[in-house]
Amino acid sequence: QVQLAESGGGSVQAGGSLRLSCAASGIAYVGYCMGWFRQVPGKEREGVAALGTDGVAKYSDSVKGRFSVSKGLAKGTWYLQMNNLKSDDSGTYFCAAGDCWEVVAGISPVSLLESDWDYWGQGTQVTVSS
Repeated sequence: QVQLAESGGGSVQAGGSLRLSCAASGIAYVGYCMGWFRQVPGKEREGVAALGTDGVAKYSDSVKGRFSVSKGLAKGTWYLQMNNLKSDDSGTYFCAAGDCWEVVAGISPVSLLESDWDYWGQGTQVTVSS
């Protein structure tokens, strides 16, 4: 059974930083992509950062230069470092994992589309106050 669990959410003032962690277990893929999405009430889930099996990261324009996704030393862990946070960054953050066969095959880079991901955590809340 695949399980993903996020941690590290909380409240912070604008300009501050947070680091989110994801711990995954039970994923059968030999290699998989690791991603972060966020959602605010009334809107669709938005991809913000992803790390492909080729080690290449992709970011949404809204977080580029401020957020960084990385793989942890422990198997099945990855992080989202969020710096210079803005009130628009508030929301529920989800970690996700996907088989990324297109990346493995060298067909396309890692995707930020929700439909391309297979497994999801329950989410952790991030609130940025201005």
